Amino acid sequence: MDAHQTTRRSYDTVAGAYAGRLRDELDGKPLDRALLAALLEQRPAGTPVADLGCGPGHVTGWLAARGATAVGVDLSPGMIEVARREQPGAEFRVGDLLSLPAADGEFGAVIAFYSVIHLTPGELPAALAELYRVLRPGGLALLAFHAGTEVRHVTDWLGHDVDVDFRFYEPADMAAALEAAGFTVQARLERAAYPAEVDTRRAYLLAARPALQ
Repeated sequence: MDAHQTTRRSYDTVAGAYAGRLRDELDGKPLDRALLAALLEQRPAGTPVADLGCGPGHVTGWLAARGATAVGVDLSPGMIEVARREQPGAEFRVGDLLSLPAADGEFGAVIAFYSVIHLTPGELPAALAELYRVLRPGGLALLAFHAGTEVRHVTDWLGHDVDVDFRFYEPADMAAALEAAGFTVQARLERAAYPAEVDTRRAYLLAARPALQ
């Protein structure tokens, strides 16, 4: 079984417990809310937003509640089932970051919060090319990930047996990968973990697909 299959099965296994843990997560993350609000304001007016690696859809729902046409995409059918039940104001699709179920230029903004952490360095170029493809010219991408070089393999998560890797990336390396995919990196930010989070450095990159001349 390849890594994407084991990751999918792991998230299917924890979907219910994970949703219970993260349902109100954004309430305790003021910086995340500010960045998401800025993304909504800066995207091409009225364009839909994709939440890639949406999990149980709490971020997708937050976007939809603020008037955005929001589409969540996740590898895990179990997560998508929970998201559709809990966030009826948004649309959800099962899909892989390496082959997104979306049309070319469908979105004015994409969010990838802690979803690239399940990709190997060799998979990053293809995934970032997909982000670029589904963004319209002038669209924005906001990525969040754990900063560093560590790989954590987890076999026990939320009381369930799982088999999943969490990969940390150096912000400079991720920025270089975005630039190589054609993006222009507009902002970089790091923060310490909030008290309720796993104790890791959190990195954010805001990048744009250049507008047509």
